[in-house]
Amino acid sequence: MSTRPRDEIVEIGALDAAWPLHDSAASRQVEQSALARCPDGALMDRAGLAVARLALALAPQAQAVRVYAGPGHNGGDGLIAARHLHRAGRAVQVLLLADPAGLPADAALAWRAAQAAGVPIVGSPEALAPDPGLVIDALLGLGARRGPEGAMAAAIDAINAQDAPVLAVDLPSGLHPDTGALLSRQAVRATATLALLTLKPGGFTAAGREHSGAPWLADLGIDATEAAPPTAWLNGAPAFGPRAQDSHKGRFGDVVVIGGAPGMAGALWLAARAALAAGAGRVYACPLDPQAALLDPLRPELMGRREAWRTAPALLASGTVVCGCGGGDAVRGALPSVLSQGQRLVLDADALNALAADAVLRRLLQARGQRGARTLLTPHPLEAARLLGVPVREVQHDRLAAAQALARQTGCTVLLKGSGSVIAGATGLPRLNPTGNAALATAGTGDVLAGWAGGLWAQRSGDDPADIASAAAWSHGRAADLWPGHRAGHPLRAADLVEAMVRLG
Repeated sequence: MSTRPRDEIVEIGALDAAWPLHDSAASRQVEQSALARCPDGALMDRAGLAVARLALALAPQAQAVRVYAGPGHNGGDGLIAARHLHRAGRAVQVLLLADPAGLPADAALAWRAAQAAGVPIVGSPEALAPDPGLVIDALLGLGARRGPEGAMAAAIDAINAQDAPVLAVDLPSGLHPDTGALLSRQAVRATATLALLTLKPGGFTAAGREHSGAPWLADLGIDATEAAPPTAWLNGAPAFGPRAQDSHKGRFGDVVVIGGAPGMAGALWLAARAALAAGAGRVYACPLDPQAALLDPLRPELMGRREAWRTAPALLASGTVVCGCGGGDAVRGALPSVLSQGQRLVLDADALNALAADAVLRRLLQARGQRGARTLLTPHPLEAARLLGVPVREVQHDRLAAAQALARQTGCTVLLKGSGSVIAGATGLPRLNPTGNAALATAGTGDVLAGWAGGLWAQRSGDDPADIASAAAWSHGRAADLWPGHRAGHPLRAADLVEAMVRLG
C-alpha cells in the first residue's frame, strides 16, 4: 500500500508504488464522507483549484483556455477552475451545457461566483472564440452511465477535433469509470486526466488508457481508504532485492518450458530465453515437434529435452512449468501429465485453447487447486472468451469482471493481457497493470511474458502467483515504455524485449 500525499497533485505515472482504485460506488462513498466533514462548497472549491493548478502546470504558455462544463458536479469543478484561471490572467471561456437553474447547489454556487468574477460563460458553441491553447473537459462526471447524445456528443466531438492539449476532470467524458469501456461511440481523448479524491479503475484498462492520457490524482486532503476500502489496486513495481553473494544456480529453481509444435519452435525458445533472463537457475526447453533442434545457438545455456512431460515427472513436480507457447494441437498430448504432475504451472496460448475445448482437461485443471498445486493462466481476450464461453466483446466490455470470473471458475490466478492487463485470483482484490504500450502488439511478446513469469516463480516458489504475475506484467510493460521506438509507432520485437527487460535491473 502506498503512502498517500495530503492535498497534493500527484502524477501517477511517475510512481512505482501500488495505488488503491475505487469504483464508482466506492468513490461515491468517499465523496459523501468528505462532504460530511467539509463546509458547503469547500470540497468543490478544492477540486476546481486543483484543476486550475494542473492546467497552469501542463500548459503554462496557453493564454486562451476553453472549459466545457456539464450539468453536474463535474461542471461545477470546471467553473471554479475557470474562475481561478481567469484571475491568473488567462483568457478563459466556458461553454455551459446546462440550464443554470438546474445545477446542483455547489455547482450553482460555482456558476454565480464565476459570473461575479467576470468569466465569460456561453451556452452555444457558435459563441466560442477560436483556437484555445488548452481545453478542459468538465462535461460528464462519475455518475454518467448513458452514452452522450445531442449537444453533449457534439461537444465531445469538438473537444477531440481541437489541436490543443486536453485536461479531463476526474475522467474523460464518455468513459465508464469502472470498466474503461466507451459509453457510446465516442469519448474525450485527453492529454491528461486529473482524478479527484480517488483513482477510478476505468482509467487504467480497456479504452481508458487510450483516452485518459497521463493520469494525475488530487486527493483533496482526503484519505480515500479511510472512507471506503479499495475495489482494486494499481500494480506497482516489483520489490525483489539483490541476490546473496554466496548464491548458486541451484537456489534459483528450474523451469521446464513445453511448447513449439511444428512450425512454431520460436515461441518455445523465446519463452525459455525469458525464463533464463528472469533469473531461473536452469531452464529446460522441451519442443512438441519431435524433429525440432534441442539447441538455441544464441543461448546455448538453455537445455533441450525430449518429451519431459513423459520422461521426467520428478522435474515437473519440483520445477516451474511453462506450457503452451507455440503449442498448436500437439500440446493436448502433453497437458494431462503437466496438469497432473506440475506443482507450479504457467499456462499460455494453445494450452488455454486446448482447455477451452476439452472438458476432461478442465476437470484436471480444477483438481489442481484441491490438492494445493498452483496455476497461473495468461490469456489474451480471445483465449479468455473461449474459456468463459462468451463473446470476446463481453470480455473487453468489463475486463475486471471477466478476469475475476475466470479465476473463480478455474480456481487459478489469471493474468488477462491487453491494454491495462488485469491480474485476478480466486480471492482477493484484482490488480490493474499501468505499464506497457502498443509496441508489445507483435508476435512472441506473450511468450516472453509467460516465460518471464516462470523464471520469477522458479526463484520464489513460495510466492502467491498473483504477486509473480504482477511483477512480470509490470516489468514486461515497463521495458516497452522505456523503449524509444514506441513513440514512432515501431513494434518491439520479442527477442529484443527479453534484453530490454534485463536492462531494467
